Amino acid sequence: QVQLVESGGGLVQAGGSLRLSCAASGRTFGSYGMGWFRQAPGKEREFVAVISWNGRSTSYGDSVKGRFTISRDNAKNTVYLQMNSLKPEDTAVYYCAVARTSRPPISAGDYNYWGQGTQVTVSS
Repeated sequence: QVQLVESGGGLVQAGGSLRLSCAASGRTFGSYGMGWFRQAPGKEREFVAVISWNGRSTSYGDSVKGRFTISRDNAKNTVYLQMNSLKPEDTAVYYCAVARTSRPPISAGDYNYWGQGTQVTVSS
């Protein structure tokens, strides 16, 4: 059974940093794009970042460009999200997901496996 487990969330002050991890099990995801999305209370799920199967291509949502960095370690079946210069508006539940293809899509509909999410709270 496929399972994605996010970790690394928590409470941090504005301007601080967090590193999220997403460990995949049940199958190997080295041939697929992997992404991060987030959802704040009362808002729709928002694209954050995605990385191609080989790590050579990445894309970021406009609100996180220049502050967040996505990376992956295929040997560990894990994807990471380094979040710097955090802002209160970054507060949300963060989800990792596996894309249906090797490409890095930005639409949630192009992902077929999702984790349960990890809460990130940024205080002002």
